Amino acid sequence: MPLVRRGRDRPRAGAQAPQVRARRHVSAPPAAAPGVPAWLAPVAALPGRLGPYDLSRLRPPRGDERPGAVLVLFGEGDEGPDLLLIERAATLRSHSGQPAFPGGAQDPGDDGPAGAALREAQEETGLDPAGVQVLGLLPALWVPVSGFAVVPVLAWWREPSPVRVVDPAECAAVHRVPIAELLDPAHRVRTRHPSGHVGPAFAVRGMLVWGFTAGILDRVLHHAGWERPWDESRVVPAPADPPRDVPPA
Repeated sequence: MPLVRRGRDRPRAGAQAPQVRARRHVSAPPAAAPGVPAWLAPVAALPGRLGPYDLSRLRPPRGDERPGAVLVLFGEGDEGPDLLLIERAATLRSHSGQPAFPGGAQDPGDDGPAGAALREAQEETGLDPAGVQVLGLLPALWVPVSGFAVVPVLAWWREPSPVRVVDPAECAAVHRVPIAELLDPAHRVRTRHPSGHVGPAFAVRGMLVWGFTAGILDRVLHHAGWERPWDESRVVPAPADPPRDVPPA
C-alpha cells in the first residue's frame, strides 16, 4: 500500500474526491469487503496491517490501563463520503468540549471493543448499531490524560440512521463531516499544547479537531493513501478549551 511521503518529495495535490484519489494512488487496490464500497477498500484493509507506532508516537499500552474504544464510522451522506464526529459536553471531566469519535469505556457486558464502541455511539448519537458493519480493529493506543487504552474500531455505515444529541450532559453536538473537507489542505493545521506537544489537527465545520481524535484521523487518512500535501508550518494553540473560530487557510 503506497504512502504519501513527507516533505518536498511528496506527490502534487489533486482535487479529486476521496474515492477517485484512492483509485489513482493505489496501483493495486485491495478488494473491498462484501457490502463495502470500493472507495473505502483502502481503509477496510488497514486492520491487521498496522502496529501501535504506525498510529502514535506514545508507548503502547502495558495492560493495566482501563479499556476503551471509539467508533471511526465512515458513511455516505448528502455531501459524499463522510465521518461521524461528536462534540463532547463542556461539563465533562476529561476532554471537555472537544470534537471526538463516539466512544468510551468498555463495560464488562460489552462484546469486546466493537461492542463497546457501538453501544457508546448509540448512547451518544442514537444511531442504530444494526446498520453498522465493523471492518476491524486497530491497535489499542495509550491515552495518558485519562489512563485508558483505546481501540479504534473502523466501521462502514451500511444503513445510515438518524443521529442527534441524546444526552446533553455527555454530547453537545453530532456532525457528519465530509471526507473531502478533512482532506482539503486549507483545513489542515497543527496544534501546540501548553505541554509543548505539537500534533495534527483539522479546522472543519467551526470545530478544531485535535489531540487523540485528530491523531487517529491523520494516520488513517495517511495509511489509506488519501492524504494530500498541506502546510505543516501552520500551528495554532490547543488550550484546554480549544479555539472554536480557527478559519481555513
